[in-house]
Amino acid sequence: MLADQSVDLLQGDALVFLDRALYVPEHQALLLSDVHLGKAETFQMAGIPVAQQVNGETLEKLRSHCQQVAPQHIYILGDLFHSRQGMVAEVEAAWSEFLQQTDAQVTLIVGNHDRAALGPVFDMHYSTTPISLGKLLLSHEPVSQESLTKDHLNICGHVHPVVKLQSATDSLRLPCFYHEYPLQRLTLPAFGSFTGGYEVAIGKGRTAYVMIEGCLMVLDISPEKD
Repeated sequence: MLADQSVDLLQGDALVFLDRALYVPEHQALLLSDVHLGKAETFQMAGIPVAQQVNGETLEKLRSHCQQVAPQHIYILGDLFHSRQGMVAEVEAAWSEFLQQTDAQVTLIVGNHDRAALGPVFDMHYSTTPISLGKLLLSHEPVSQESLTKDHLNICGHVHPVVKLQSATDSLRLPCFYHEYPLQRLTLPAFGSFTGGYEVAIGKGRTAYVMIEGCLMVLDISPEKD
């Protein structure tokens, strides 16, 4: 099944699309971004009722991915946590429990929300700069094209890309992986379900990949429409 979710964006190095996450077989690495643990708690403290099970569902999805691909490494491309207010005991305990249960080495590329939220030091690696992984450059915010080698790819988060699907009677906004070929960039969708989204445009050299019930849908413009 993973073969049906595999796309070659690096001339020979396959990338496997999962539900809001990416697996890189060559490096046995699972990549995800913008988890935003504690966002529900932040809203609750502001008096806005939000379901308590959001964090549990998010971490259960991460465990499911780990069971499916058995990564040796997990790279979180920023914004694992949402805010200082959301770092309640339950959130800290849930993440610590995941770290204790996983056999993978976990690395957090510190994002803008993490910088404000992080207090306790968890048993994982931290990086405040982009990480090179073969031909991949992992970062939270997009890097400039000038900082990339010609045949390399920047995989980032931060933006929370979504694509709009519209019919005559209805419309949907779905999280997507957004590949911008001219910029050598692949932006991951927000892994956390309780997040907003930035609507991206499909066009020449700009493709959206959407995972729906385990099936990969590719949204682009055919050459004859360019």
